[in-house]
Amino acid sequence: MESELKILWDLVTALGVGLLIGIERGWKGRVKGEGDRVAGIRTFALTGLLGGVIGMVSANMEEWLLPAAFLSFTILVAVSYFVGVKVSEDIGFTTSVALLITFSLGVWASFGSHISVFAVSVLVVALLGFKPEIHKLVKNIEEKEIYAGIKLLIISVILLPLLPNQGYGPYEAVNPYWLWWMVVLITGLSFIGYLTISYFGDKIGVLLTSLTGGLASSTAVTLSLANMAKRTRVSGMFMAGVLIASSIMFIRVGVEVSVVNARLLQMLWPSLLAMFVVNLIGMLWFWLSKTQKNKKESPSMDMESPFQMKTALKFAILLGIILVMSEAMKEWLGDEGIYILSVISGLMDVDAITLSLSKMAKDELSDDVAVTGIILATATNTVIKGFIFAFITRLKLSARLILVVALSGAAGLLVNFIFA
Repeated sequence: MESELKILWDLVTALGVGLLIGIERGWKGRVKGEGDRVAGIRTFALTGLLGGVIGMVSANMEEWLLPAAFLSFTILVAVSYFVGVKVSEDIGFTTSVALLITFSLGVWASFGSHISVFAVSVLVVALLGFKPEIHKLVKNIEEKEIYAGIKLLIISVILLPLLPNQGYGPYEAVNPYWLWWMVVLITGLSFIGYLTISYFGDKIGVLLTSLTGGLASSTAVTLSLANMAKRTRVSGMFMAGVLIASSIMFIRVGVEVSVVNARLLQMLWPSLLAMFVVNLIGMLWFWLSKTQKNKKESPSMDMESPFQMKTALKFAILLGIILVMSEAMKEWLGDEGIYILSVISGLMDVDAITLSLSKMAKDELSDDVAVTGIILATATNTVIKGFIFAFITRLKLSARLILVVALSGAAGLLVNFIFA
């Protein structure tokens, strides 16, 4: 009985995959006549079910049955495609590929990997459904960014496994493999924000610009918003944008720590949450203030692609220096040296010190010191953004922003002191 239920559930999953992808393809081809489409919802549903049946039958028969069935189905799809091209002169190959994927997912479902199968199916539907958005995204990416990204990906994928995974230099603090892996992590996070800004452009408004820009560089967002505020003499919504970008920085720090040393998150998240909440309250205060006289204006983001070899190497060098200095300050001044370095690093960058202390906490550095150092750097970086904004705008109202960021940093430190 249990075996029969499993077979039934496997087949239902295979059928569900076909229906899911078929609905998207059928909706896209709804304007075509009944016989003008290569495949609709019924064809995709039957394809998924066929894959499930073939997968089950081949498990109890000869091993050659499954590849033979896939080859036969591929030939059938190819013939249908070429016939369709002659009739309609439409050379689009997407639906044919989607059929082959549906068949493969149906086979996969017969092995019981239901969650993974549905996850891949959702990804397929997303890729099919967001065709206009994907094309627009590609259109907005410049040629130099494509080549820079390819170079970095080649070096990351090919070079990373070849790099020695051991310490070199003073205190053996510089691990080439770990260093480059962190570069890939940071540029990946930054590129998410960069691509979003490239896709939506400058007309998305302060809110979305700050949200996405915070992933790439909250400091760059602060500079852009400050320049815009200086030109328009409007400060409320731009100060709110600075706080939004800083709030995204807190999330970014949490992601970095979770990748390098997830154990620290248990001690770190209360302070990050406290700073996030204070920033959120301040953001609402500024956003709803009456100083928003020009809501239609949005900042022009001047931000270079993080997928540049120059940018990646600069960060790798900075991270290497921070790693060596962390070890040196720890030896020379003890825990106080780590705190001093954290404040100094926070004036320039949060990522490098966060990654360095998270790594050190795996070995000789205590968790308490590492977490306090990360919070000091984050709080310092948050406060310095307020002064950057005030220095550029020279608006009296900027004092409110300095007050909020100071309260945010103080809240993070206070919570850390309480929970330490």
